[in-house]
Amino acid sequence: MGFFSFLLLGLIAGALAKLILPGKQGGGWFVTLLLGVVGAMLGGWAGGLIFDVNLQGFFHLSTWLLAIGGSIVVLLIYGLLTRRRAKH
Repeated sequence: MGFFSFLLLGLIAGALAKLILPGKQGGGWFVTLLLGVVGAMLGGWAGGLIFDVNLQGFFHLSTWLLAIGGSIVVLLIYGLLTRRRAKH
């Protein structure tokens, strides 16, 4: 997968993760892009480690599921960190 397709995958996966998670997550499109790319990387790494499946091609279902799942995890962690910081 090319660099720009990976960025597009991260942006879409991050946006879908924001839609799936209840509540309001902070951050604009740039934060969504960064968290989505980090989530896609995390999902690809975890998928390779646990399920022996890697991020293959842009249109593979496993690629999207791993990227969205990783983005959800990253958004949950980001939400916990920003909530904790806002209280102090």
